[in-house]
Amino acid sequence: MTSPESRPVTRRLDFLPWEYAGGASEPERQRQAERQSELAGSAQLAADAFIAESAAVFCDVLRLGERSYIGAHAYVTGEVLVGAHSTINPFAVVRGRITLGDGVRIGAHTSLLAFNHGTASDQPIYQQPHTSLGITVGDDVWIGSNALILDGVTVGSHSIIGAGAVVTKDVEEWAVVAGNPARKLRDRREKQPLKVLSERAAVFARVAREQADDVLARCFDGERFRDRPGLGSEPIRPWCDAIEIADLLLRRTPSGHSADDLINRLRAAELSVLDGPGSYHILCAGYALQLLDSGFEQPIPLPVSTDRYDMLPWARNAWSAGSAIDSVGTAIAWNLKHHSDSSHLFELFGWLTARADPKTGMWGRPHPDDGWLQVVNGFYRLTRGTYAQYGLPLPYPEAAIRTVLAHAQDRRVFTGDGFNACNVLDVIHPLWLAGQQTDFGRAEGRRWAERTLDAILGRWVDGAGFAFAPDGTDDRAIPGLQGTEMWLAIIWLLTDYLGFSDVLGYRPRGVHRPEPLIAVPNALT
Repeated sequence: MTSPESRPVTRRLDFLPWEYAGGASEPERQRQAERQSELAGSAQLAADAFIAESAAVFCDVLRLGERSYIGAHAYVTGEVLVGAHSTINPFAVVRGRITLGDGVRIGAHTSLLAFNHGTASDQPIYQQPHTSLGITVGDDVWIGSNALILDGVTVGSHSIIGAGAVVTKDVEEWAVVAGNPARKLRDRREKQPLKVLSERAAVFARVAREQADDVLARCFDGERFRDRPGLGSEPIRPWCDAIEIADLLLRRTPSGHSADDLINRLRAAELSVLDGPGSYHILCAGYALQLLDSGFEQPIPLPVSTDRYDMLPWARNAWSAGSAIDSVGTAIAWNLKHHSDSSHLFELFGWLTARADPKTGMWGRPHPDDGWLQVVNGFYRLTRGTYAQYGLPLPYPEAAIRTVLAHAQDRRVFTGDGFNACNVLDVIHPLWLAGQQTDFGRAEGRRWAERTLDAILGRWVDGAGFAFAPDGTDDRAIPGLQGTEMWLAIIWLLTDYLGFSDVLGYRPRGVHRPEPLIAVPNALT
């Protein structure tokens, strides 16, 4: 019997290597440095490239681009050139003279074999000469698990190879192929008829309404709502999400909960502007109270000076900065709506006008690590709580659309853990909001909206709703209240942007409502 000490160690990063760049500990990075030093003579490895310790890598030449990795028990030999953000997943086989572009995904148990044996009848197979033409894979290619690509094949950029496919001939750019032998099914650029999307959206909305009570009951433990069953207790947001879901789909309070009890609970929420969990309570509790025909009993204290706005982390954490401005704008709105107090309103919009960048339409600057992610996400929060909430036009809508669409093409952001409710909402809401002022970029925006709606409609889990990150690698991939509330609103925004939100039979009235909360200057007259 094998002793515990002699058993092979299963290391998490070997099987989940995408966690290395952003989450590896110092000892793990040291182990990786030692692993890579073993290949020093044949390998050129970019920063944050990763090679699993259990991978069998015996290359004459190996190049790995930025944030590319080789997973557990992969078998890699020959001359292998790999671009940036490309992955050779666990148990894959990549052998021979092979070139992979940027953004290539090779599924588990897939084989790329860039060599062959002769088959002449005058000598045994083992004595036949080898031939090798090589395999070339372009950029932005997804090769499904258990696929086989044979020597001499070129796979065009932006193509998809279905799981289990046997690829013996070249694959065109943008093609989706599957089968044995692989054949072309369609072109990725073909538009899905809006009628089909519209019908799917209508069916989805009907199912969501039928299952809304089950979704809510699943996340109520008898005493309180939790975002997901068994998750630690967050005192306010799950209640707000439950109220929003029930109002959106059922037009009532969650079953078993009276409006008076919910109002008393929400009014006890901790409130603070600019930072801390209390800043989001201004939004979620405030709008949940609004749905219950109520509001905060006292005015919300606000910063004395706009100097505080300049001190927010615009350079590196524009999302946090934008969310802080959202809390300020929303606090002013509640004070004005419930207490006729417009203090700080004009100072806030004066500051926003002075700080907006006319070239990008944004507040904040991109960063090499994550591009426009922080800036665009911060733009959504900032404009939701100010321009959208007060019914005022954006200062530079066309520049903002240009920036948001550029961000939407960033492959680093919208795959895996990045395909989440926050990242998608933070694109569609700006496109929808700016689209009220201009048709600039509409065609590209509609293509993105169609693809995104197509991707999310099938992610509803019966009786459980939506996960915050449906393709994620952590517990955010478990359906819960936050994911359900946000994706319901996103689907409305997507369908409204495409022109058929009426098929849903619902319209957000809470945090993500399309109408202004306060119409300026009407509210001041």
